[in-house]
Amino acid sequence: MDIRYVCSEDERRTDAVLAAVAERAAQQGIALAGTVQPVDPDVPPEKCHIVLALLPDGERRDISYPLQPGHEGCRLNPGALEEAVVVVQRRLPGAQALVVNKFGKQEAAGRGLVHAIGEACARGIPVLIGVSPALLDAFLGFADGRAERLPAEEAPIFDWLRTGCAASAA
Repeated sequence: MDIRYVCSEDERRTDAVLAAVAERAAQQGIALAGTVQPVDPDVPPEKCHIVLALLPDGERRDISYPLQPGHEGCRLNPGALEEAVVVVQRRLPGAQALVVNKFGKQEAAGRGLVHAIGEACARGIPVLIGVSPALLDAFLGFADGRAERLPAEEAPIFDWLRTGCAASAA
């Protein structure tokens, strides 16, 4: 089992790095399954508006409820997330690695992409997960001490991914 995670105080940085690594992997023929959260530097971040790009093709899925202006609270649509999870799990058998944009509240509660993470580990393929600082303790408990941290930098993450995919194929 090879689980690595990226945890940055700037969650947009984590999102941008994971998206860049996934794009570079696609360019180099590494087959990924999973999710990344694209970052458009020209668009200001909107609290809890979540659009996922499903790997490997980048299909976009909006997993947010459209709340009216002034309404507060999380906009995550758990049903839309679960639909994305079904697609990820369907794509996992053809993947060399799994990328999960975020270990979030759903994963901390045993839902979301937890089963895909378990399946990837059981298949012996590398797993890369973005973790928010607020959920780091929950993630570390979930990983039971078997996850290693990577810096929020594209080059070392990609090097690990490439090496891990080669090792799991051998």
